[in-house]
Amino acid sequence: MEFIQITKENIEHEHICCALGAKQYKDAVSEKKKWLRARMDDGLVFYRLNERAKTFIEYVPAERAWVPIHAPNYMYINCLWVSGKYKKQGYAKQLIDYCKRDAISRGMDGIVHIVGKKKYPYLSDARFFEHVGFEIVDEVEPYFQLMMLKFNEQADDPTFKRQSRSAVEHDKGIHIYYTVQCPFAVGILDDLREVAEQNQIPFSTKMITTTEQAQSAPTIWTTFGLFYNGKFITHEIMSANKFEKLLTKLLAEDK
Repeated sequence: MEFIQITKENIEHEHICCALGAKQYKDAVSEKKKWLRARMDDGLVFYRLNERAKTFIEYVPAERAWVPIHAPNYMYINCLWVSGKYKKQGYAKQLIDYCKRDAISRGMDGIVHIVGKKKYPYLSDARFFEHVGFEIVDEVEPYFQLMMLKFNEQADDPTFKRQSRSAVEHDKGIHIYYTVQCPFAVGILDDLREVAEQNQIPFSTKMITTTEQAQSAPTIWTTFGLFYNGKFITHEIMSANKFEKLLTKLLAEDK
């Protein structure tokens, strides 16, 4: 099967995999496309299987990545996704190889990507990245790991930026940082707000709208970061039912 690159010229009539077939996220997908077009000016590449499938890679020079990392002259993988019947056919490795060739052609020192200490929704499996040559170079609690594939052994290793969380320390209840990078993050917020209000829990959100805001955000995974009473809880974009169970647990821990 062939791969294609999504560009400013074809993005309007090509699907971008995210929320494929989910009509309720139509507006969020539109916002994601606007976000992609703007990031393409920063060198972002969206490369996918030429099928109706969630099989793609999205990457950008790390200096312009929307995450708090320090990785000059590295390429950052925003997202690598291979789902359903397309798994275990070598597509993930092909997508990483494409990113690697592109990074080398730009004279970069390597590639970086954020994974979890174990399997988590929306985070890549570290074992796969280790299999294709990546290694862990930094960690941030509670479970984020930064992985690197280095081309230039003389280059410095990438690191997470140690962020101040003072912006959320005094926020009571639920506070969510998010971007339009993921349609699911945008599409679920109203449902979560309704659950919080039903439980009389303060609920607020802050949309990250610039590279600078993202790189100084108090959450590593800027696509979606959920805090409770100023404490980071999870990056997971969850259903209303799962969120209600989480609230029940958090309230019980407060007693």
